[in-house]
Amino acid sequence: MLPIYVRGGNGQPVLKPLLQALYEQLYVFGFREFCFVVGRGKRAIEDHFTPDWDFVEKLEKRGKSSTVSDLVSFYRMLEDSVIVWVSQPSPKGFGDAVGTARHFVGDNNFLLCAGDTYIVSENSAYLQRLLSAEPSNTVGASLLVQNVEDPRQYGVVVADRLTDVLLRVLKVVEKPKHPPSNLAIMPFYIFTPYIMKALDATPVGVGGELQLTDAIQKIIDDGGEVVAVRLEDNELRLDIGTPETYLQALKTSYSYFAGVRS
Repeated sequence: MLPIYVRGGNGQPVLKPLLQALYEQLYVFGFREFCFVVGRGKRAIEDHFTPDWDFVEKLEKRGKSSTVSDLVSFYRMLEDSVIVWVSQPSPKGFGDAVGTARHFVGDNNFLLCAGDTYIVSENSAYLQRLLSAEPSNTVGASLLVQNVEDPRQYGVVVADRLTDVLLRVLKVVEKPKHPPSNLAIMPFYIFTPYIMKALDATPVGVGGELQLTDAIQKIIDDGGEVVAVRLEDNELRLDIGTPETYLQALKTSYSYFAGVRS
């Protein structure tokens, strides 16, 4: 729920919770069914994603026209969406959180996003590339990756090139002390339902948690096809996972949407 700057309806930078910005990006791209996995005590998130038309009326009476316009747009998107809320009773890892959504996923492929990262991308081109790489087999996955200077805090990919835009993933490892490459996994994925079976067969990993990266390696070990697309140089990744990266995300997003260039 920490805010970042995005472009408002009036073309000016406005603050929105990252989750809202990400939801709106996915909605505009064409998604209509959403599942939020939340921990205990996160009721504020569900409240924020519940339209409050009385509040809109109060803002209108106070003359907050620009705020009202953006809020009305958000609420109309919500009313046109199917949103399911799933509780993760205790923080047992990203992989565990994904597993709690198995009944929502059913037999369908799905896009998975983490709630601490937003990609600034013209016309959401990164999503288009990711969807173009959607697995064609029942056992597979598509990843978004980026070259980073220090990948030790990420899942890391070993891959070779399939095409100019597509990589074949040979190996993944979570938070390695000695990274085998500088290709880090960004928290945007397309999975087939097989990921749920892979998670069931994956033991706890780094930090005593069920790591999604380990389940992706299970897919590879089982003969599945895992591919990756790169984040382009002209696309911005806003990460609010730590105080340091959040401060940088605020500065970067404001500069971008205010048209300030260093």
